[in-house]
Amino acid sequence: MYRIGVIGDRDSVLGFQALGLEVCPAETAEEARQALHRMAKENFAILYLTEQLAAQLQPEIAQYQDALTPAIILIPGKEGSLGIGMANIKTAVERAVGADIL
Repeated sequence: MYRIGVIGDRDSVLGFQALGLEVCPAETAEEARQALHRMAKENFAILYLTEQLAAQLQPEIAQYQDALTPAIILIPGKEGSLGIGMANIKTAVERAVGADIL
C-alpha cells in the first residue's frame, strides 16, 4: 500500500501528523535530501516538501520529476510561500494541456 509523507521544518510539518501522514522533520538540506531518497525507496506515492527546502534540493527533485512515484508536491513553509510550488503547477499544466490556462 502506498503512503504519503511530509518533509520540512518541524513547525511546518507536525500538523500533518494529525491527518495521518508520515512526517519527517528536516532542518537542513542534507537531512531533507536523505529523507527524500529514503521515502522514495520506501513506497511513498506522494511527498509534500516545503518550498524552503525544495529551493536547495532542485537536482534531487528533478531526478523524480518524470518518475511515476513519488509525486513531489511543494508546500509553503512557516516563512510563507516562495512561489516555487505554483510555478511548478503552472509548468505541469502547460505540459499536460499544451497552453498556459492559468
